Amino acid sequence: MSVAAVMRPLTLADPDAFGLPQLLHKAGEVMRGAALGEVVRAPGTDLAPGTLVRHRAGWREYAVLNAPEVSPVDPEVLPDPAAHLSQGFTAWLGVVRGAGVRRGDTVFVTGAAGGAGSLAGQFARLHGAARVIGSTGSRHKADRLTRELGYDAAVLRGAGSIEEQLRAAAPDGIDVLFDTVGGEQLRAALALARRNARFALVGALAAQLSDDALAPTAISTLALITRSITLRGISAVDHQDAMPAYLSEFGRALREGALTYPYTRLTGIDQAPGALCELVAGRHLGAVLVEL
Repeated sequence: MSVAAVMRPLTLADPDAFGLPQLLHKAGEVMRGAALGEVVRAPGTDLAPGTLVRHRAGWREYAVLNAPEVSPVDPEVLPDPAAHLSQGFTAWLGVVRGAGVRRGDTVFVTGAAGGAGSLAGQFARLHGAARVIGSTGSRHKADRLTRELGYDAAVLRGAGSIEEQLRAAAPDGIDVLFDTVGGEQLRAALALARRNARFALVGALAAQLSDDALAPTAISTLALITRSITLRGISAVDHQDAMPAYLSEFGRALREGALTYPYTRLTGIDQAPGALCELVAGRHLGAVLVEL
């Protein structure tokens, strides 16, 4: 099952904070989220025992679900079943549909060591980006971004002005932002954005991990207009038609070694609460999964 940073604000936020109170969790409820399960019994359906399925029943070892609540997983599509729990689809959508990364682009990925960011930079490179810069919260992870995940440079949160660091890493400006954070990092990207830059917004962790999940980020609308910058919020819910194209590209890149899927795998459901705390604290690079 998946452990994701967005789970934390869903336990703390006001019921109306996101405008979608049904997403929030109450005390005593099971934490919902992406998981893989093996069918035990499915009478009256086409699902045979042993079939691997994806569902959103979350943090539990067993679940009784209606057939429409699960999606069979083809084990041949991706070489590692755990990759079906990656945030790769979000990363791919932001790069391909949200920002339309093309050959020669300079791309800035915020939260580059997270589940989405660790794949977004690699997808950007596959789609022709000439330079990829990522932000992260520790020197150790910054080194791993450049050593293992193909990033050209890293901006370190807490090591001075994000804008000044980004300017040094991209002196000619940026063409694309893949943003999972918002806040100061979004503002810095806007300051360095070239004409016709494209921003794909897939997360807002700066606000979601604070005490105010709806905290606004002040940006210059005049800068957007005069430089013809595009900001696009993008959610996987609205792009399910792209899933086959994504799975084909992701699977091929994994098999050919053109892309790696970094994740931490822990064993036992009792590890989940601590794993979420460690993830929010920045202890892990890539996805965090719990094997049941």
